[in-house]
Amino acid sequence: MDSRYWIRADRRRDRAHALAELDLPPVWAVVDAHRRLRGPYTAAGSLLRRIADDLLERCPRLGERHNIELLTSTPELAGRVPSAWHTLEWAVQDSERTRYYSRLHTRNIANGLAEVLRDYLAALGGGPRTLVIENAHEADPSDQEFVAVLLRRGDLPGLTVVVGTNREPLADPRGEIDVSLARTIAAHAHVVEPGPAPEQPAPDDAAQAYVDSDGTGDDPRLLAAYLALPGAARAALHDARAEVLARSGEFSLHLGAIPYHLEHGSDPAGAGARALRDALDHCHKTGLYQAAADLGLRGRAVADREGDAELWWHLTFQTGIVLAAVGRADEAEALYAEGRAASQDPAVHLELAYSTAMLHARHYPEPQRDYVRARAWMNLAIAIASQLSDPKKEAFQSVFTRNGLALVEVREQRPEVALALVEEGMARLDRELEPHEHALHRLVLRYNRAQVYGAMGRLEEALADYTHVLERDPNFPEHHFNVGNILRRLGRDEEAITAYREALRLSPPFPEAYYNIGDARLALGDVDGALADFAYVVELDPRHVDARINLAGLLLARGDVDRAWREVTAALELAPDNAHLLCLKGQLLVERDEHAAASEALAEAVLRNEELAEAWAVRGTIAVASGDLGDAISYLSRAITLDDNPEVRYNRAVAYEESGELDAAIADYDAVLAVTDDEDARHRRELCAAATAG
Repeated sequence: MDSRYWIRADRRRDRAHALAELDLPPVWAVVDAHRRLRGPYTAAGSLLRRIADDLLERCPRLGERHNIELLTSTPELAGRVPSAWHTLEWAVQDSERTRYYSRLHTRNIANGLAEVLRDYLAALGGGPRTLVIENAHEADPSDQEFVAVLLRRGDLPGLTVVVGTNREPLADPRGEIDVSLARTIAAHAHVVEPGPAPEQPAPDDAAQAYVDSDGTGDDPRLLAAYLALPGAARAALHDARAEVLARSGEFSLHLGAIPYHLEHGSDPAGAGARALRDALDHCHKTGLYQAAADLGLRGRAVADREGDAELWWHLTFQTGIVLAAVGRADEAEALYAEGRAASQDPAVHLELAYSTAMLHARHYPEPQRDYVRARAWMNLAIAIASQLSDPKKEAFQSVFTRNGLALVEVREQRPEVALALVEEGMARLDRELEPHEHALHRLVLRYNRAQVYGAMGRLEEALADYTHVLERDPNFPEHHFNVGNILRRLGRDEEAITAYREALRLSPPFPEAYYNIGDARLALGDVDGALADFAYVVELDPRHVDARINLAGLLLARGDVDRAWREVTAALELAPDNAHLLCLKGQLLVERDEHAAASEALAEAVLRNEELAEAWAVRGTIAVASGDLGDAISYLSRAITLDDNPEVRYNRAVAYEESGELDAAIADYDAVLAVTDDEDARHRRELCAAATAG
């Protein structure tokens, strides 16, 4: 039986009729994903609010382990699970905050929520269930990721997922995304396209019904009645609905329906813009950047720059930041240009110059980055900062902008210059500010110095700085992850694993931590643990090519050719020119006795990366087996030049022996016996020696 369904029909009533006709496990919940209701995580939060009482009583450790996921998706759980935000980033004023979540934070939250449902359903027992998610075509990108993760994960076997959308092609959010609902649902769900269900009578007050649906009703009669009202009457309905919703005390309504109604109410430039600003600020701080971008653009559309300049500028700056964060740097730059044209305030131009420099140094895709422009804008920011009249503001802003210049220096491969800039800034703030002033930014400077040290290979110094930062901000997961990375580079694998696990304890699950744990476990000889970790990386991020490479290699070593083949095939769809994957493909084809195809794959591998010793070695082994001894010796010699090891030496010795070059064979057998006690090599060497003596 299928466990993933996609019902496509333009009206929700038609989808509900089709749902009733399907042979499904008992329906556990039906949730609406329309972003106008509660903004980000409308669907996920609706489900969690429904099950929260039992979940937290039955599985209290899930509330502790997944507090970030639960509080970000369902803010009404505040006070019922441990607070997710006990770091320096949350202790300072918003104007001082300089570090934010990764763009991939919402993907990690989606995977964490999937873990919550997996473990809760296992604890609940009682057989399979069906979850219905409606209006997914109108979902916020956070819910799109959540739905896509539920559709593709293989560890929710008791959960049937039914997704309802209209018939229009699903659109991915603008900018950079990691998880596409459009691609995922097409790959994993059985499509159901029902005909129209019987029409129902329209409500007596269709316009009121449309507003009470928070603008989500898809009955055209409701929308027509609403649009037929005079503008003032429509605004009055929105004002009244916003007031009713506000009385509920549910915070997530302030991210969706309440700002929607106020921006369409009687005071869009005032109450509407302020509601959108508050929602934008919350979403920015919690890493919900796609929602924040939408809220910011809507806020700028209704705000009055002349009537409330502070609000307009706040919306402008914050919207630019979140647009850049989601890969929409070109839109952010256009917004900054508009801001420059609207102001002669040096402070405004300082901030805009710095932000524009960051676009060209960090936020544009790599091929579009322009470090000359980045340096030019950053130099302008430094020049403006130097003219500030307040000595402490001048000191802070000068250091802050020079810290930005240090990033440009790093990107242009001048870490020594970057290091000097960072250290000069640290020294100046120590001289000119009180110890308690700008504590977070001073910690950021230390963090940045650690990054530069790491890039320079000065690992002990990098570790000292990362440790200093971690001790002062121990609940920020990235600090533990960075410490783990340096420990790995220092060969301190067990300590690195401990650091990575601490990072995971403090954050939603993220594939990079599991990958690094798997890598460290492999170095320690824990093959079973490494297999499990690499497999879970693929569960969290099916596009993680390196995890699939490592997983396939370990499976091949264990003789699980079929599963290794599936991993390599999936990875080659993502990275068809990856030399390591082509090499693995060749090795697997050898195991399947398809030597001609294997040779072709290996030839392509060394074409992509001529330094790949393993590919040359396997090519040589195939050539030995097929009797192409000249090619075998050539390929194996190339492999030995790149990575001299006993197995390849042995194979070349056999090729030399079979081609009659016995002295060369003896030399290779001697090299093997110098580092191993290989009886076969010893026997063959004796035969070669006897033949030459005779």
